[in-house]
Amino acid sequence: MKHALISIVIPCYNEETNISAVYAALEKVTGKIRRYDFEYVYVDNGSLDATRDEIRKLVKKDSRIRGIFLSRNFGPESSNQAGFDYAKGDALIWYACDMQEPADVLPEFLRKWEEGFDKVVGVYTKSEDPWFMKILRTSFYNVMKVIANVDIPVNNSGFGLYSRKVVDAMKSLPEKYRFQRGIRSWVGFSTAMVTYHRHERKFGRSSYSLLSYFQHAERSVFGFSYLPLDMLIYSGLLLVICSFVFIVGYTSFFFLFGNPIKGAVTILVAIVFFGGINLLALSIIGKYIQVIVEETKARPTYIVETMIGT
Repeated sequence: MKHALISIVIPCYNEETNISAVYAALEKVTGKIRRYDFEYVYVDNGSLDATRDEIRKLVKKDSRIRGIFLSRNFGPESSNQAGFDYAKGDALIWYACDMQEPADVLPEFLRKWEEGFDKVVGVYTKSEDPWFMKILRTSFYNVMKVIANVDIPVNNSGFGLYSRKVVDAMKSLPEKYRFQRGIRSWVGFSTAMVTYHRHERKFGRSSYSLLSYFQHAERSVFGFSYLPLDMLIYSGLLLVICSFVFIVGYTSFFFLFGNPIKGAVTILVAIVFFGGINLLALSIIGKYIQVIVEETKARPTYIVETMIGT
């Protein structure tokens, strides 16, 4: 009897020390699950170390492993998308190569899928990340929960299970400026949450800098929220009303008591204040225009250099 196929997508960038360790950790769990077949899809996002060599070794060792090598580093969302595009399974599990998510949660994901849920989202209740990163991540998700036009769960990293219906729905979206967790929420479908303890990284070092985190957060804000534009509209309206009241009040005061305000400092402050607001408004509008430009270019989100394995 043919079993359903589960694809485990493992995006990686400069993770030579983790490739074999990830495989071993996943095999320890999946080897006990006999009711499904598994495939492992490693997506290398232009690594500069020996990551590709390690993947090639595994492909020779296990025919269920495939390697997808991108022609350069296209950013983390691109490797995620490539994994979604090339996974063959009836369901897909996204698993980061840094091994901060516990592999032993996978059976619970599968049980939730068997219960009829199309998406199973991993949400960590405890994290061993540095305190600054924990505060930064939690703050980001709490802000997004308020401003986003979709419900993005707090404290999730993309770790979870996606049914074939969800995978096909996410693949069908043509946008290039992608944020996987936002798209996952946008497509809908029945969703279950599974909590877990997020570990610290044991091998290697993260390729993410603080700037990278802010750039990734920027994708989510400008991809799934119009609040910055709404704030500009309402702030502009409020400033117009206040300016009108000030002009009327100042004019009345001038005719009754003479010029009450003297000196260039007041004028300078007003110029700096309104100039700063205009610059901020143009910057926000410019960011949305950047998203539009990226979409109209219609470039692919990634280019595959080569694939190995079946």
